Amino acid sequence: MGAHELAVRWADALEGAVAPTITRSQVEQLLDGFGDRLIAAVRGTEDMSVARDAARALVGANYRDPLTVHRSVLVLCKDLVTDACPDPGCADYWPVRDRAIELAAEFAAEFTAGLRSVALSEQEKTLTAALTAAREADARRQLSEARFQAIFEGASVGIGTVDITTGQVVDVNNAMAETLGVPAGQMPGRSVAEILGPINIGEAFGLFERLLSGEIDRFRFETEHTKPDGSNTIIDLSMTVVRDSDGKPRFLVGVTVDVTDRKELADRLWYDAHHDSLTGLPNRLLFFDRLAAATGQVGVCYLDLDGFKEVNDRRGHTAGDQVLCEVAQRLRQAAPPHGVAARLGGDEFIVLVESCSGPEELDSVSEDLLAALRDPFDVAGLSVRVGASIGTALVDTDSTAVDELMHAVDTAMYRDKALRHGR
Repeated sequence: MGAHELAVRWADALEGAVAPTITRSQVEQLLDGFGDRLIAAVRGTEDMSVARDAARALVGANYRDPLTVHRSVLVLCKDLVTDACPDPGCADYWPVRDRAIELAAEFAAEFTAGLRSVALSEQEKTLTAALTAAREADARRQLSEARFQAIFEGASVGIGTVDITTGQVVDVNNAMAETLGVPAGQMPGRSVAEILGPINIGEAFGLFERLLSGEIDRFRFETEHTKPDGSNTIIDLSMTVVRDSDGKPRFLVGVTVDVTDRKELADRLWYDAHHDSLTGLPNRLLFFDRLAAATGQVGVCYLDLDGFKEVNDRRGHTAGDQVLCEVAQRLRQAAPPHGVAARLGGDEFIVLVESCSGPEELDSVSEDLLAALRDPFDVAGLSVRVGASIGTALVDTDSTAVDELMHAVDTAMYRDKALRHGR
């Protein structure tokens, strides 16, 4: 499968995701421009920026459906890997797969950022239109009020006006009522604090007080919101002071957008990008993020499975995957409460012990990890034994670079493996 066939497969996967600005042939042509670079990137001869370029191109072509991310990630993690390394048993398979996952993470991050940028841009345009219409009220009242009312009632984002003197709601549109979960007819005459409720007002209360006092002209933030029926959403809330031609505050305009789906998508994409898809453990990326953020003395246990290749060769990759999942579960349980177990790739695992008290604790953790792997594994009714070689290092993160630490534990692991095999 070459670059063009990859583009065709990708275009097939995107069927059903709304992109009204281009035709199917144009979609193929668009994706065809990234095929060779993606294949090169997954083989390690091109940097990962091609994934972000492809994401920006799809957002620019008006792909706004989260389904686009889901299907594109499948293409990058499956079809692209199959193209670059058809044989899962080849030596390059795991590096290719890891790079494909990194490509998918880069694509998802850029696509999510693009969706957020588009949504916020549309929100700003709506708010600008509303403010413009309101400011023209004195000079062209009848036309401006009609224009504002049309925007107000038809907007897909929630819009409400607030009396700046009393802090009470004057009017809201249906989108605002739907976002907050309060009927539109029940909001006028009530304070913003009363409508949002004590659970939700939080940070907004202080900002709202500063707005009413004239200390600030606007504020904006994302917050969790509990509706009266008990359901939870995440809303993007903006509040702005509208002034007359003399600069005197007239009223407040509030804009709300329900960003729950977008936030959940972003959280899900972050989780997928930072966890191993097979075992669910933190992956290499998340582990090194945690290691880089650690302070003080830390311990690291680096494990390489012994005998795992024989399991794959004799029982097949399905059995091997079952063993890896069971190993991950045992390591997760054996790791201390202040430890993080992660899978680096293949049959390599690592455990970070933050705020490690000293060599005694690290030796104890190491023994617990090895003990957790001593019992045989049940694979399709067959008893399989898999051991592990382990290397450990205890360092002060303030004075030791990450590369030096990893070199130390890698050397210790191979020394342990040599001792176990009598070499």
